[in-house]
Amino acid sequence: MNMTSKAKNGSVARQHMIDGQLLPNDVTDQNVIAAIASVDRQAFVPEQSKGVAYIDKSIQLAPGRYLMEPLAFAKLLSSADIQKHELVLDIAPTTGYSSAILSKMAEAVVAIEEDKSLADEATQNLADEDCDNVAVVNAPHKAGLANQGPYDLIFIGGMIDEVPEEIIAQLNDGGRVLCVLNQNGFGRAALVSNNNGVTGVRILFDISVPKLAGFENAKGFVF
Repeated sequence: MNMTSKAKNGSVARQHMIDGQLLPNDVTDQNVIAAIASVDRQAFVPEQSKGVAYIDKSIQLAPGRYLMEPLAFAKLLSSADIQKHELVLDIAPTTGYSSAILSKMAEAVVAIEEDKSLADEATQNLADEDCDNVAVVNAPHKAGLANQGPYDLIFIGGMIDEVPEEIIAQLNDGGRVLCVLNQNGFGRAALVSNNNGVTGVRILFDISVPKLAGFENAKGFVF
């Protein structure tokens, strides 16, 4: 199969995902749909997973690290009201797919990936997809990246036990953290906000996504 045929097949599979998974499940935010429609999900998974890149399941990319399933990811983004002028911090992007989508919706994205090989792969993938408003940094997830903030939105790519106070402190006034909180073993999509120095949380809906290690309960903001 030549490259043109592969690209065409990927585009068809992407539209089938939108029509068959996202739209019937109330993902109707046109900014989210347009961003997802413009990025080849297959480009961010290994060769053996390209044939299943668009089915509604998470894909393992490294030990304990996953590409979030399409519907869960789209529903999360639809809850964030991302604006074109915003600066986004994408925590744990693995091979860069989440950063690519966010780059279509925001002004700029800073992505921090603590796995060096995944960070390198994300950098290459994003360059290949012409996502020139994304900077990938190999750095610990839990610390965030304060020197590039403050951020309008911080997205954490996996289920976590808590949002560290250090990360909340990197929001600008009115900023929010979009995440999935582990509450007694169940995932809850949440927006954690910073308004005039006051932290608030809004639980959005139940959701099941793979857990992201490194955010276990300690002294962060627990809900």
